[in-house]
Amino acid sequence: MISVLFAELVVVVGGVRRACILFGVSRAGHYRSSQPLLNVASRPRRRPANALTDEQTAEVLEVLRSPEHCELAPAQVWARLLDAGVYLCSISTMYRVLRAVGETGERRRQRTHPAKKKPELLATKPCQVWSWVTDIERHEALSNRVVMKGHHRRSVAADRVKLRAV
Repeated sequence: MISVLFAELVVVVGGVRRACILFGVSRAGHYRSSQPLLNVASRPRRRPANALTDEQTAEVLEVLRSPEHCELAPAQVWARLLDAGVYLCSISTMYRVLRAVGETGERRRQRTHPAKKKPELLATKPCQVWSWVTDIERHEALSNRVVMKGHHRRSVAADRVKLRAV
């Protein structure tokens, strides 16, 4: 719809440059949008000759998910397998296999911490709860310090200091 209107505007005003100015579009953007898109990724990629077969991929996943390796990084699993005299694939292939099944996150079990609760003081009668710390933390007071400039002892400014309970 817009390209049809733009084509009509080009004919009326007498050029692409003027039409682009009136339409508020850059000329490069106009020419880029008028060109057909090249679909480079239309051909399916060939499977490399040295790619793992489905059985080998399943074996790598089985090893990575085994109880003795389930909490280790693929580099550590690869090193331990080499120490045992077994070579399944490279470290990057192990990561690629894990990424394909969505298991590239943290492999160790994580501890969950309970949500922190703000302490709440509850009094049912007068004089049951005494708290002076929170009052001092929130109040500001004018300090007695005065900033002196040079040796003339003239007061330049007095600053405000926040009192904090330690």
